Amino acid sequence: MMTKLPFPQLMLFDWHGTLVNTLDAMYQAVEVLLDQLEDLDLVPSMSREMETRNADDEKLLRYVRVFRHLPPKVLAERRISRTDIFDVLFGGDDMAKLKAHRAYNAHYRNFFGEVKPFQAGIYGYLCCLKANGIRLGVATNRSREFLEAELALVDGGRWKDIFDVVVCGDQSRRYKPAPDMLLEAMAKVGVSQPDSVWYVGDSQSDMLTARRAGVVSVFYNGALWEREWFTGSFVDHEMHYEPNAIVDDFDDLLDLLENQQALEQRPERQPPREPPPVHVEPDWHPSVAQLTPPSLILFDWHATLVDTLDAMYHAVDDMLAEFDELDLMQRLVTDAKAKSPEDMKLVAHVRQYKQLHPKIKADRKISRTDIFEVLFGEDDEAKRIAHGHFTRHYRKYFGTALPFEPRVRYVLQGLRDIGMPVGVITNRDREFFVAELANVNGENWSEFFDVSVCGDDTQKRKPHIDQLEKAVEGYGKSLGEDVWYVGDSTTDTIAAKSAGVTSVFFNGAQWDQPWLNKIFPGTKRYPYKPDVVVNDFSEFWALVLACRNRQM
Repeated sequence: MMTKLPFPQLMLFDWHGTLVNTLDAMYQAVEVLLDQLEDLDLVPSMSREMETRNADDEKLLRYVRVFRHLPPKVLAERRISRTDIFDVLFGGDDMAKLKAHRAYNAHYRNFFGEVKPFQAGIYGYLCCLKANGIRLGVATNRSREFLEAELALVDGGRWKDIFDVVVCGDQSRRYKPAPDMLLEAMAKVGVSQPDSVWYVGDSQSDMLTARRAGVVSVFYNGALWEREWFTGSFVDHEMHYEPNAIVDDFDDLLDLLENQQALEQRPERQPPREPPPVHVEPDWHPSVAQLTPPSLILFDWHATLVDTLDAMYHAVDDMLAEFDELDLMQRLVTDAKAKSPEDMKLVAHVRQYKQLHPKIKADRKISRTDIFEVLFGEDDEAKRIAHGHFTRHYRKYFGTALPFEPRVRYVLQGLRDIGMPVGVITNRDREFFVAELANVNGENWSEFFDVSVCGDDTQKRKPHIDQLEKAVEGYGKSLGEDVWYVGDSTTDTIAAKSAGVTSVFFNGAQWDQPWLNKIFPGTKRYPYKPDVVVNDFSEFWALVLACRNRQM
């Protein structure tokens, strides 16, 4: 890195991630775009993993290719720019990046509005630069529509008159990392010597842009990357484009200038910025989970493949109203045996009101089987009685089942097409399961399943392993990690782990990470945790294909 640089006549800045923070809107718009890669016909334009610059880029590309979302680590740490994301995904394909930027702009319109200085005191630093005879400009891939709006909002709007030139992505011939907008900015202010221009940006793309334009590149380390990160991060097939200097904040930038000459009207130093906390994926996340490829996939029925929640909650409430006459009230778990404070609240509400709390029915997140597990703990006889009387009441309400997600049917068909044996393990009685299977939103889904084991087909229901044992018997198999059981409840996870099969927790209720940690604590008392957590059927399908590819 150069320490002695020519004093600049013109200093150009990137916008987002350098001067301002608009991370929330940026990541929201990128996520929507990635979900539409196929519709935009951008998948064929994605780079090959062997062409990426480093291991982090390779992981990002692979994750987006498989899951059509940014890795949770990227979303949590919020260190990488939209432009760098597109550079990783599409490499040197300028047409693909142009299409991606345009689609991004369409989505960003739905999210933009909140903008703040990237660090404290930036206006004072910009005024200092102006006072020392340096002309200022912005060169950004942001569209003019958004930049004008954000300039009017940031810091009370007092930045609007401080810049001598602004060049936006939709007004330039090409987006960065092409050098066009830097060259256009120089031309507009009449600066012809590239070595008298500094470009300050926060991304690898910005540094490549500066190198291609022949100007001095200053990497603004807004993400506070560790120095080891820079080794190997600025390598391209065309050239090495290490920055001429790295600054962690705007005080460092002014220090760099004072290496060349003394500055007038320098503002007071700000406190050092703190790096973001390191994000560690839970071991059950699809990006890190180590799974045995499946030879048989078994699904739970309700709240995994189909939605029968309305009928289920009606029947549970009817059954709870009879607790006294069924002698079940006295069999409710004590506070000492409850798994969590939330479970204690559920039991207390049922004990007092003999019905589910309205919030449980409104949230539609907990299954009948999990409710009985919370209420009765290890009392299998109480659960047997409860399931029996639930069945009596459910007969009044059951009927049409709805697909839990629109993609469910296509995933089941896809599994058939690749020759994957598929079955259902459900605590639902066969009487109801057969009727629902024949009428999933008006369709018969029987063709998708090779085997089904219902709650009344075995002596014990989940979380016992009887049903899983019965399911694999028909295949001449034994229980093992090549059998996957996909379900939405803690009961499903307990059954799977007790049987020694791979537990895939289907997070259809969209529990957040703290709640997942709470219901799967991995303690001595509650040791069972899923092998992997998937949030929807697109993620599950991608996981199946990824595991099969590793096997081949």
